[in-house]
Amino acid sequence: MTTFESTPGQLFIGGRWREAADGARTGVVDPSRGTVVTTVAEAGPADVDAAVRAAREAFDDGAWSGLSGRERGRVLYRVAQLIRENADELAALESLDVGKPITLCGAVDVTNAANDYEYYAHLAQSQDGALRDVPMNALAYTKREPLGVVAAITPFNFPLILAGSKIAPALAAGNTVVHKPADETPLSALCMARLLQEAGVPDGVVNVVTGTGPVAGEALLRHRGVDKVAFTGSTAIGRHVASVAGEALKPVTMELGGNAAHIVFEDADLEKAVGAVIKGFVFNTGQFCMGGPRLLVARSVYSTLLGILAEAVPGVPVGDPRDPVTVIGPMAAEKHLKKVEEYVALARKEGARIVCGGERLDLDGGYYYRPTVIADLTNDSRVIQEEIFGPVLTVQPFDDEDEAVALANSTPYGLASGVQTSNLARAHRVADRLQAGIVWVNDWAMLDPAVPFGGVKDSGYGREYGPEALAGYTKVKSVVVSLG
Repeated sequence: MTTFESTPGQLFIGGRWREAADGARTGVVDPSRGTVVTTVAEAGPADVDAAVRAAREAFDDGAWSGLSGRERGRVLYRVAQLIRENADELAALESLDVGKPITLCGAVDVTNAANDYEYYAHLAQSQDGALRDVPMNALAYTKREPLGVVAAITPFNFPLILAGSKIAPALAAGNTVVHKPADETPLSALCMARLLQEAGVPDGVVNVVTGTGPVAGEALLRHRGVDKVAFTGSTAIGRHVASVAGEALKPVTMELGGNAAHIVFEDADLEKAVGAVIKGFVFNTGQFCMGGPRLLVARSVYSTLLGILAEAVPGVPVGDPRDPVTVIGPMAAEKHLKKVEEYVALARKEGARIVCGGERLDLDGGYYYRPTVIADLTNDSRVIQEEIFGPVLTVQPFDDEDEAVALANSTPYGLASGVQTSNLARAHRVADRLQAGIVWVNDWAMLDPAVPFGGVKDSGYGREYGPEALAGYTKVKSVVVSLG
């Protein structure tokens, strides 16, 4: 049983825990049972203002931004160490809050969060400018400086990882942060506030305001004291974020929706390909922007692969996320479950063949949906063109490489894509033609803090991870010294 004694359901502002100014609180639901397990403070505009002011004061006093990169790196290494030391607590909170299988929470979410801070601890020590050769009689060089106060707005599906992918590079660069986690999944963000403070991050450098998007999120987005917005979420909300930030001329990093194609050519190792395909669409119960919900299969192996999926997919363990054998847990909220049901109902209406799944799983009152494979839809179907964000896989045949690429690029999204082939030349050739921020070959979801990811088209812009992310939290200043 998870307790919340060490993670108060309060706002974390200026290094202190406090209730919302108006005393508002909201419930946190366990999606595996549909019941409220605790409550957290619900921030309003006054609370957001207090958090931004605390972050601005901490930035201006130089207690963090004035440290050397090496000194900041030492603190971030300590954060990574504390994440590993508190792995069981973080995994339990993430599993309870999101409905993730507990085994995956430990192996994936906690591990990657620790790796994020460790990686940026290293990069914090290597932010170098450059000496520029100029024809004038002068010494010219560039230096990178922190931006100031960063608003980090994160989604419900990977609370711990996607918070770390923003907060770690922001801190490495010397910025301060106000973090607004998703209203459905705030628990790990509050735990991390405690760990960051314990690691030695000065008061006010990281602040956490829990609450709703329309109130707390909007207040943070529009606050004039914020210097940069880092947002992960839906494309629809991303357009709004970009519009508001654009009016204020604030830089934005946005990782938005995805609807990735997973291409299986006739020369692929089908046994390995099937494993990658299943992982690509059931991981995190399909609530994965970089998941692979669209399967494109060479016509010569189309029927064979459908048959393998029809036998294999129903055997993937679905159930209580606290059971270590569970692979697929519940959807994170009832509204997400209903959205999946609507898309599958639309597929049936359009005459699709439900190869397996296609229905809720009645278990403990939770928000479960059986992993579903759908065939015989036309490419213009909304079920194929839109982001379902659940454990649903559509399967389409293709006749040649050109058709495969055209189908893969046919949606408005461009976050991820995948290729299964034993032909190395084809792998490189197709990867070059795919409109996606990251392309995986012969596997899926191979992610590391050193490898940047992000979108094109309606999947956003800017990059998370890698030195590219760190650059996005800095500004370049040029200094030119006359030697005349």
